[in-house]
Amino acid sequence: MAVEKIFKDEASEEKGERARMASFVGAMAIADLVKTTLGPKGMDKILQSTGRGRAVTVTNDGATILKSLHIDNPAAKVLVDISKVQDDEVGDGTTSVVVLAGELLREAEKLVASKIHPMTIISGFRMAAECARNALLQKVVDNGADSEKFKSDLMKIARTTLSSKILSQDKEHFAKLAVDAVMRLKGSTNLESIQIIKKPGGSLKDSFLDEGFILDKKIGIGQPKRIENAKILVANTAMDTDKVKIYGARVRVDSMSRVAEIEGAEKEKMREKVQKIIAHGINCFVNRQLIYNFPEELFADAGILAIEHADFDGIERLALVTGGEIASTFDNPESVKLGHCKLIEEIMIGEDKLIHFSGVEMGQACTIVLRGASHHVLDEAERSLHDALCVLSQTVNDSRVLLGGGWPEMVMAKEVDELARKTPGKKSHAIEAFSRALLAIPTIIADNAGLDSAELIAQLRAEHHKEGCTAGIDVLSGSVGDMAELGISEAFKVKQAVLLSATEAAEMILRVDEIITCAPRRREDRM
Repeated sequence: MAVEKIFKDEASEEKGERARMASFVGAMAIADLVKTTLGPKGMDKILQSTGRGRAVTVTNDGATILKSLHIDNPAAKVLVDISKVQDDEVGDGTTSVVVLAGELLREAEKLVASKIHPMTIISGFRMAAECARNALLQKVVDNGADSEKFKSDLMKIARTTLSSKILSQDKEHFAKLAVDAVMRLKGSTNLESIQIIKKPGGSLKDSFLDEGFILDKKIGIGQPKRIENAKILVANTAMDTDKVKIYGARVRVDSMSRVAEIEGAEKEKMREKVQKIIAHGINCFVNRQLIYNFPEELFADAGILAIEHADFDGIERLALVTGGEIASTFDNPESVKLGHCKLIEEIMIGEDKLIHFSGVEMGQACTIVLRGASHHVLDEAERSLHDALCVLSQTVNDSRVLLGGGWPEMVMAKEVDELARKTPGKKSHAIEAFSRALLAIPTIIADNAGLDSAELIAQLRAEHHKEGCTAGIDVLSGSVGDMAELGISEAFKVKQAVLLSATEAAEMILRVDEIITCAPRRREDRM
């Protein structure tokens, strides 16, 4: 046994078969966990945290589910990682990525069992992924030039993305919101300037899009409630020094009147600062920190609207939207860029008062106000909308579009199958396996809808052997339907990302032949 003792006492290693077994099983378990959320009839999961307050999340978004899991299995962590990357990169397809990778590994396991070397499988998968990507490239539709068609493409994509989410009931309404918001961005993928405000109350149908900017703050007392042609100074500065802060300062004085003098001086300093700010010729002052009642009074006397404590997100966005810059010194007014907007007013949404800036400089900005029954519904609605916005903003840049509903997978599987027949040697088994894994996605979509998947997939394959076929699974009627007619579309970028990430993740897990777990660190006795 002397040879075995390389590692510390509690470290463990698993070799060869067992290690591969462990990683396959872990990865497949993760894939099975999220695969019920795939497709228009996918179910949601409730995640309950073990932390304080036992927060509950109800979600359908693959990345959100996986992010919240605490996983021990190293291979499963790889899958969680790719779904996160998919979420950051294109925003949608987080579930598909994990499911595809899981299916690839399931196929790979059978191949390994029949004595095919993992490297052979990997090179087969590589060829297959390349082939599948080319198959998609030949079938893409690009309506980027024709703005009318392109807008309807965007609407279709938005509807398809939302149909597997909680918003599927009002998907027309939300697809329109999302497309309007993204068309405003004019091709930037920066979703910062689309602000989403969640207000409980009302129903999801009451959500609306508002061009302009809404700050979740109240207007101070005795200040103008409505300003036209506003000039806005956005600042991050302390407006709270008109009194001596007794706790922070040690001042030795010989009488009480001296303290009053010091306070008077502080007040004067504050007044000067306010004067400087007013000298910018503004009529709205937004500060990130708090504003004491004395400067607030001064602002109110000057007829300037002062907003305090605009949190950082709000103030950065406000500066971005109104075209101003965040200032912190006010000595030379000519160098500070002011923000502009046509109208500032107070509006009510539900119970709350908010400040609404309309007619802002950047036409790109808008605010989506979500209404809903409870916080959980709102959170989920926000996640769904965010997915749609991500996909749409990516599509605006890369206007290639595919049909949805299992159609792309069928196209890829058909091409990959043909490649397998042409390829000599053991690789062909791996390539064939890849095409089987691709078919799993339409299978799961059908399964989640409670349809007979075997029957449907067989029909689909037959359909796809005709030229220029547009058949996919129509979940609502439970049969093979025409995806072009039903208007089910997906962005090419999302599909490509799914394909490539899943293949790479599966490759990585396949390469493993040993898992070494380090010994836990011990706490020494401090006695």
